[in-house]
Amino acid sequence: MKIQEIMSTNVVSVRPGTTLRQAARKMRDLGIGSLPVVEDGQLLGVITDRDICCHAIALGRSSSTRVEKVMSTDVVTCFDDQDITDAAHLMEDRHIRRLTVLNHDNNLAGILSVDDLAHGSHELAGAVLEAATPIH
Repeated sequence: MKIQEIMSTNVVSVRPGTTLRQAARKMRDLGIGSLPVVEDGQLLGVITDRDICCHAIALGRSSSTRVEKVMSTDVVTCFDDQDITDAAHLMEDRHIRRLTVLNHDNNLAGILSVDDLAHGSHELAGAVLEAATPIH
């Protein structure tokens, strides 16, 4: 099964000049924890609720700081035509619950979450969850 068959394609993104306040409100309103940062279709990074809380506010940044100043730029990605097994292994290896999906023009195509993965394979999703869950 290919990633494009199960990924979420209704992806909301923000531009690099979006403020942390605007991004946080968008995440709150949509009930999500991350937003791809995109300009002209190209993925530049990802801003997460954790980036805003732990890397921006905790360091004294203002809510008017632009997301490009605190976004993660080392985004783990995959391609929409890859097999879901490849994506699951990547998620396991990196201990993450979601992957940004690109097409072969390197434009944002979607997001693959562990929930999406469960629609394709409960076994693969379980392995990802086990690897991504912090041990305390």
